[in-house]
Amino acid sequence: MGRIFNTSGGFRKLHTFNFATIIHLGTISFCKRYIPWKDDPLGKTLGQMVGASRSGKQNIIEGSERAKTSSETEIRLTDVAKASLSELQGDLEDYLIQKGSVPWSVRNPDHQAVSAIMLAPFEYTDDLLHDYWVYLLGEKQKFDPWLEERDDITAANALIVLIQRTTGMLGRQLNSLEEAFVAKGGIKEKMFQARVEARGVTAAPDTPTCPQCEKPMRKRRSAKGEFWGCSGYPECKGVRRIEEEK
Repeated sequence: MGRIFNTSGGFRKLHTFNFATIIHLGTISFCKRYIPWKDDPLGKTLGQMVGASRSGKQNIIEGSERAKTSSETEIRLTDVAKASLSELQGDLEDYLIQKGSVPWSVRNPDHQAVSAIMLAPFEYTDDLLHDYWVYLLGEKQKFDPWLEERDDITAANALIVLIQRTTGMLGRQLNSLEEAFVAKGGIKEKMFQARVEARGVTAAPDTPTCPQCEKPMRKRRSAKGEFWGCSGYPECKGVRRIEEEK
């Protein structure tokens, strides 16, 4: 019998999560330095930007953890993470325009430099939380010359490049999740199949398939006589008359 639960967790190994975490930390630093409270008295811009960066990171976590019992939820939350980061990119673009600047060209040397930096893989250890944050902060330092050590225009542009990289990876991750869902189905289908296998339901060569879900059918009896009923009952109530198969 195949496994019912999907693989879940392990988000700290995902480059999408690690990039999203670097973006979140970079966004907090950016807002603290360049969006002073006196210019944002309601905290709306700052709150929305930090909230969007946090949403990008946290939804990857929740999607990965919920994958065990719901492929649909994992797909939905991964898409929310992608949308949240795109929202943050929009705020950063607005910031640049208000400052009389425009986003870097893809031919800009800084754009190319930030785009070229790769993250090292993270390997799980017996001291997970400590070792993860040592790893993550070390990886963030690769981007600090743009995020922390220069001006606001550079920091905003570097965050935009990181967001573009991350949303691109999240798009590919969504495609992969979709393909896996189409090929293997969700938890309900796996639970049904496990129950069918546990009951020893096998289809004889002349057994018809259900007209609704195409699963093998079983002979059943009612007050009106025998009929073919779907082996997936009660989830599927497909039936055929015995006469149809003669």
